[in-house]
Amino acid sequence: MVRQRFLLCCMGLLLLGLFCGCAPIGPPTIARDRFDYTTAIADSWKRQMLLNIVKIRYGDAPVFLEVASIINQYSLETELRGTVGWSAPPYLDRQEIGATGRYYDRPTVTYNPLTGEKFARNLMTPVAPAAIMSLVEGGYPIDFVFRILVHSINGIQNQFGGSARMRRADPEFYTLIEKLRHNQASGNVALRVKKTEGQSALVMVFRKRDDEAVQAAGREARRILGLKEDASDFRVVYGSAPASDDEIALLTRSIIEVLSDISSTVEVPAEHVAEKRVPPTMEPEGEGIRGALIRVHYAKEPPGDAFAAVPYRNGWFWIDDRDYQSKKLFSFLMFVMTLTETGGKEGAPIVTISAGG
Repeated sequence: MVRQRFLLCCMGLLLLGLFCGCAPIGPPTIARDRFDYTTAIADSWKRQMLLNIVKIRYGDAPVFLEVASIINQYSLETELRGTVGWSAPPYLDRQEIGATGRYYDRPTVTYNPLTGEKFARNLMTPVAPAAIMSLVEGGYPIDFVFRILVHSINGIQNQFGGSARMRRADPEFYTLIEKLRHNQASGNVALRVKKTEGQSALVMVFRKRDDEAVQAAGREARRILGLKEDASDFRVVYGSAPASDDEIALLTRSIIEVLSDISSTVEVPAEHVAEKRVPPTMEPEGEGIRGALIRVHYAKEPPGDAFAAVPYRNGWFWIDDRDYQSKKLFSFLMFVMTLTETGGKEGAPIVTISAGG
């Protein structure tokens, strides 16, 4: 009888454990799923962007795949069974006790390829000057914003690495954006929207400061741009040349042109250049803003300390995690992608978690 009582106690403990284990499993999964899926989506987005830059470098077509939805279903099934029997001698007693459990984690990820006329048109549509100036107003350095997103300012040409019309920057371009950066850092440059003839116009304002160095930088920027020396308000418009001396004409780039320019400085193996698989890497004009904006390296083996890395053509292309400027500008480039509607999507990826107990 002692043995039978022991088995009954064991069954009772198992049953108690079963009921205790029936607490909902949904709430504890929220923190884990939110951060795990956020990290996974961010990493895949970085790798996709890097891969498309490298593909453009080799004359391949970029392909963008969007994570449309993530549906994860959890299921926990438990079962407890047991039998106890005994009889008087000479018969033997019989006992059986057991339990089974099943845990399921079934993620379903939906992808949408971004294709079609609308997507292609938005890739090729120049970024609006208002969006570019909003980035400047939001605190992004004006020299890097203009270097990445602008072809020319009042006809002063920026460098461009796209193979179709590769060119060096005009001598005054870097001087101009350095003066504008100096004015921005001092708070001397501001933006506002002005109503003119019933229409809204974006205006860049050069404020008056007591600092003579700041004032000199502003005067030099106005001289290079061919603007009125005594004016402080200038309309910002899209175009290759201004209509008057109170306009700043920005000829902006499309997303595909931005990617083409960035791709021109991607490091490639010498044998690929010799075999005419890819054009030579565009040599930078200097360091910093004059150099390669995002340094993408090439290696035969997977890199050990990479911010982002992708395999392509029997090698690895990667951005060094210790290269802060490249990481910062690469992240900025990913943000710029959100300035244009890519088409074919209704919103950000949706994460739906079904957590049944």
